Amino acid sequence: MNDWPELPFSAWKDTRDTLHLWTQIVGKIRLMQAPWLNHSWHVVLYVTARGLTTSPIPYEDRVFQIDFDFIDHVLLVQTSDGHVRRIALAPMPVAKLYAELFAVMAELGLHVRITTIPSEIADGIPFDQDYTHAAYDRDYAHRFWRVLLSAHRIFTQFRTGFLGKTSPVHFFWGSFDLAVTRFSGRPAPRHPGGVPHMPNVVAREAYSHEVSSAGFWPGGGPIDYAAFFSYAYPAPQGFAAAAVRPEQAFFSKDLGDFLLPYDAVRIAPDPACTLMEFLQSTYEAAANLGHWDRAALECEFGQAGRPRVV
Repeated sequence: MNDWPELPFSAWKDTRDTLHLWTQIVGKIRLMQAPWLNHSWHVVLYVTARGLTTSPIPYEDRVFQIDFDFIDHVLLVQTSDGHVRRIALAPMPVAKLYAELFAVMAELGLHVRITTIPSEIADGIPFDQDYTHAAYDRDYAHRFWRVLLSAHRIFTQFRTGFLGKTSPVHFFWGSFDLAVTRFSGRPAPRHPGGVPHMPNVVAREAYSHEVSSAGFWPGGGPIDYAAFFSYAYPAPQGFAAAAVRPEQAFFSKDLGDFLLPYDAVRIAPDPACTLMEFLQSTYEAAANLGHWDRAALECEFGQAGRPRVV
């Protein structure tokens, strides 16, 4: 099986847009039930061996979990008292999936209300009124998950080389990207906010401390291709002009991020090493120019079954 499949943006754009909205519905359910965790880590989805999951969500004296399965192409709702419901993932309007999911949850005694306006999308259509986005190509949804799975493996390894505070490798359904974030340990300047359909208080809490963050994004808006990204907040002086690797990486003024096109990784002789080179060099640019205490924050990458020597 191809760990780094082709993912041409134009071929699956409509499926991407629909899937983005479906993940927002599921993510907002977790948002409404999980206690707030720093930097909005309580709202994310996680990559699994079959797709994406909310992980267990508290509900009164029970827990439940919602999973996207991109092998069998179903949406699973499971409860801690042994009940399971399945919704087939197939071409259908966002409004139909929204109605089916909340009907299933009501059957299971899970009564959750969410805001129906999509997050981080300008001029978004409320989920229960969206009959515009209805595409679902099983092959491309599967490919997208395969890319997430491969990126997750490299991001997880990259995460082990840092002793300071670091995020899990997690999927943000608002921006529709897989990300991992390192923290310098110092507070950051107040974030200006202004993200579409995201309260400023949320953005300011998310960026309350200095970060170097990297991830994978399937494309959209100013770029019509999938790419790995890396940014710093606040961006230190000279960050945009920093020399990073590999040679295909560049700084996007539109996004304020370093980008490495996904295809540059996919066709590389060693995709894992190419991606790791990008992650490490962009982090070093942020840390060096931002005067992070690298000696105190970093360590050797972890190895399976071998405790870190201190």
